[in-house]
Amino acid sequence: MTATEWVIIILLSVGTFFSLSAGIGLIRFPDVYSRLHATGKNATASVILIMTSTFVYFLYEHDLFIGKLLLTILFVFLTTPVAALLISRSAYRIGIPMSKKSVRDEMKPYYDNEKASPAKNE
Repeated sequence: MTATEWVIIILLSVGTFFSLSAGIGLIRFPDVYSRLHATGKNATASVILIMTSTFVYFLYEHDLFIGKLLLTILFVFLTTPVAALLISRSAYRIGIPMSKKSVRDEMKPYYDNEKASPAKNE
């Protein structure tokens, strides 16, 4: 096997591991916040690694430069963490409770201040 094939195998293996971890985290974690953390981080890493290995495969094995794969990597890298953040903030704002196992609520001071101060609609 060539070094390129080893790079492809390693990228696919690590990407598969992250994807599997995201699935397990989605099933096992107790609340929406920890589930979003697991899926946001691991799914982003897995898609980036798998798309990179696909890009390397087609580039070195078939001499094809597929820019759509690079755009997919960029799009996933930019949108998935932002989507996870916005979903978790929305869940917090509508009052979805955290797990009883959670040790601290770092967002509470920010949203307490927001509720206490009057809205500025000027």
